[in-house]
Amino acid sequence: MKLTQAADYALRMVLHLSKKRGMVVEADTIAQEEKIPKRFLLKISRDLVKAGIIESVRGKNGGYTLAKKPEEITMKDVIIAVEGTLALTRCLYDPLACNKKATGYCAVHKAFCSVMEKVSDELEKYTFDKLVSMDGN
Repeated sequence: MKLTQAADYALRMVLHLSKKRGMVVEADTIAQEEKIPKRFLLKISRDLVKAGIIESVRGKNGGYTLAKKPEEITMKDVIIAVEGTLALTRCLYDPLACNKKATGYCAVHKAFCSVMEKVSDELEKYTFDKLVSMDGN
């Protein structure tokens, strides 16, 4: 399983805002400190706002802040906000993509279901307050 660059950047953005709990942080500051291209950061931020994870603050002192407490946001929440799903293969999120569906799902599909359940459970365990406490920066 490989996360996209968007998911990686989104996780870093939310971690950054979690460290600045309650503060409004400018997009330029986040982009510079987290080494995220600003255009990409702005695209990701729209997905995170839409998911209710962060808020966009307009105006002279505008930027981004968390919409929830860090302990209420999981890694899974952020990944799904930008990826749309947590599936390893298409057949896990699109049943029509499986050409074996008519004869019953194959053993590989069943194994992936089990693996994804475990991955999903683990990603739900990591809230951003825990990640802040784990981060050495």
